[in-house]
Amino acid sequence: MPDASDMTQRAATIAVLVENEAGVLARVIGLFSGRGYNIDSLTVAPVDAEGRLSRITVVTSGTEMVIEQIKAQLDRLVPVHKVADLTLEGPHLNRELALIKVVGSGSARQEALRLADAFRARVVDATTESFVFEMTGSGEKLDAFINLMRPIGLAEVSRTGAVAIARGTSSLTA
Repeated sequence: MPDASDMTQRAATIAVLVENEAGVLARVIGLFSGRGYNIDSLTVAPVDAEGRLSRITVVTSGTEMVIEQIKAQLDRLVPVHKVADLTLEGPHLNRELALIKVVGSGSARQEALRLADAFRARVVDATTESFVFEMTGSGEKLDAFINLMRPIGLAEVSRTGAVAIARGTSSLTA
């Protein structure tokens, strides 16, 4: 009979090193959708000088057994070189980028600028009626800033999704 801890949900940040070729991302996404697993965040980009390898960062959640299944199935895909669960493998950095558009005038503009300064968000566009802020940080930090902007005049948000890397000398390519 499964232990109660086997049923506990956890978030996982999984880094996958793959061949940079057509159809690889579709195969990875298909693995998730075909089995009913949810993707909370997904980013992908080439990571080597020759453009032969891409790094996919997937944030998902599930029981320990589900996360292990996901990793094992990813590892079996032919164009996959390496799979790492950064959440378990030690300290890692996890960041997102967001562009946040706030529309307002008068005191709302002043409050938006004050909060942006406190959160270290940069103004990347400004008109007499709006700002676009650029902000990087943890998902929680971005969520907090976005929630504070709602009553001020939040108009639109665009986010990259999580990118993550291990701290120290360990490397996905090693």
